[in-house]
Amino acid sequence: MAVYQSENVRVVRWHGSQHPSLSNISRLMNKEGLTPYHAIYTPNKRQPAHSHGFKKTFYVVEGAVEIDLPDSNVGYPLRAGDRVEIPAYVRYSLIVGASGAKCLEAALRPSRTTR
Repeated sequence: MAVYQSENVRVVRWHGSQHPSLSNISRLMNKEGLTPYHAIYTPNKRQPAHSHGFKKTFYVVEGAVEIDLPDSNVGYPLRAGDRVEIPAYVRYSLIVGASGAKCLEAALRPSRTTR
């Protein structure tokens, strides 16, 4: 398993003879306490640089996307089975491949305590 990091963004490459299924990825995310949701991206879609106030984790299930980190001038091409973890407030853009992409994503929002 190859792991890459920049700006605390963590990319884990899938190294198996067969890409994991949607149900396998969903099960892995649930074991981590994440609640995954489906994201379907149209071919060649581009999301401009943005950030979130929470950590975002996602797996590419089908297709290909590229995550670009404009503040560090680094890009990560991702394919089926690859995982990326983007910390809160890190700016990134997303470029979808020519065949589109299906992903499972989860937001890890800070917990709020009541008094």
